[in-house]
Amino acid sequence: MVNSNSAKKTVNVTVDRELFQKAKSLGVNVSSVLADALHARVRDIEIQQWREENRPALEELNRISEENGVLSDEYRVF
Repeated sequence: MVNSNSAKKTVNVTVDRELFQKAKSLGVNVSSVLADALHARVRDIEIQQWREENRPALEELNRISEENGVLSDEYRVF
């Protein structure tokens, strides 16, 4: 999920000691798991921000479509 060729930054994180030990004993790559989770969280936040920023335009588009229909209405088979 994460681009392994990108530049990396060493950081310190605080994790429950027992959970960390268990993950390591199971061979979990903690750095990879954190990077994947962080990537997913950032993506979710960016999607939410985009939706909020574009809400007025999307609402206007929906209003216009409800009033006038859409160009593909005559081709619908459902």
